[in-house]
Amino acid sequence: MTERVAIILAAGMGTRMKSSLPKVLHQVGNRSMLEWAIECARGAGCQRTVVVIGTHSEDLRHKATALVGAENVAVQDPPLGTGHAVLAARDALEGFEGDAVVLFADTPLIPSETVAEAFAQTTAGAAVTVLGFQPDDAGSYGRLIRDDSGALVRIVEAKDASPEELAVPLCNSGVMAVNAPLLFDLLSEVGNDNAKGEYYLTDIVGIAVARGMRNAVVECGEDDVMGVNSRVHLAEAEAVFQARTRQAMLEKGVTLQSPDTTFFSFDTNIENDVVVEPNVVFGPGVRVATGTVIRAFSHLEGCTVGQDCQIGPFARLRPASELGTGVKIGNFVETKKTRMGDGSKANHLAYLGDGDIGAGANIGAGTIFCNYDGYFKHTTTIKDGAFVGSNSALVAPVTIGENAYVGSGSVVTSDVPSGALGVARGRQKNLDGWADKFHEETAARKAATKKG
Repeated sequence: MTERVAIILAAGMGTRMKSSLPKVLHQVGNRSMLEWAIECARGAGCQRTVVVIGTHSEDLRHKATALVGAENVAVQDPPLGTGHAVLAARDALEGFEGDAVVLFADTPLIPSETVAEAFAQTTAGAAVTVLGFQPDDAGSYGRLIRDDSGALVRIVEAKDASPEELAVPLCNSGVMAVNAPLLFDLLSEVGNDNAKGEYYLTDIVGIAVARGMRNAVVECGEDDVMGVNSRVHLAEAEAVFQARTRQAMLEKGVTLQSPDTTFFSFDTNIENDVVVEPNVVFGPGVRVATGTVIRAFSHLEGCTVGQDCQIGPFARLRPASELGTGVKIGNFVETKKTRMGDGSKANHLAYLGDGDIGAGANIGAGTIFCNYDGYFKHTTTIKDGAFVGSNSALVAPVTIGENAYVGSGSVVTSDVPSGALGVARGRQKNLDGWADKFHEETAARKAATKKG
């Protein structure tokens, strides 16, 4: 297969976002828009990606460098239009003879399959292949004008279009696939004789036609090429992502009792026959195995949940939580960097941080793993079959042995051996008559205060 490269344009200022964070680093589905574009390129078979940035953000430079390498980061300076931005990638692609696709870092929802189809048209002989879409309101979008054979002959901006051209429903997304040497050759003829003095990528279509070349169009959905220029657009893109993911989850056999109140991340992995109750949020890095029920108002992030577990309601599973088969995590229980063995349970009001909990262990209500000493985190180890009574504080590092018991209300600072009972609390003392005397004296003081 011909080698493929993506040129991702990310040099825009993004002023309409009104943010100190570069626009393309804002997230959809808990993944930055820049990363969405890079993953789209990889999914379409691109062996390499060049990101074109501006000079306005070191944060963006660092992020792009981390994602694609410094040799694949090009700088457009000054910004003189889309054609000029693509030309900024020419040095990085010196000697590359394969096909290129121009993507936009603020267009996060393009399916890889659609980009692959554009590449296929280029492989089949098209000079320039453009992604087109038919919006409900074509408005100010540029129109794609085709001849009777379906070949693309020109792109007309709405302000320059005739009434007949404005009636054309097919609009320009800006995404193009072109053989890389041809792309830069065509761009060498693009001028900037326009009101803005900019070099427009769209001009290469007409230049190719003038050379006797044939261009093609690949149609896609309006949502696929949704651009994000403001917080409003960002919210709209998030809504599209969530709707698509909910649909995909339902189709694979996941029960969503209230789909519109369930929120997913780009990498959420849920197997069939999982039940998700209303108002559940999945942060990045979640895997849930079949047969599990996630009850309402739970939040999961960076965790692995085994088969047939019961989670929530109002549970929080934080990163590096790993639950085996048949684990129960109840209401207002929080776990972090904790492994729970098969059949273990923590049903109420607990914090389990930096823990290793064995199979069949029971963690009572109100139990706290005291894992942090102000400088370092320490591990609490609870062996198979151990029972921790309610309202206990386990001060790590500490180990509760197999089948051991911890008495309710204990503050455990030393290991409890297997099969033993550990109790760490003050001995109860009853003072006869103290309560009666307290009530009598206090009631008298209160009565005197009212009279005063």
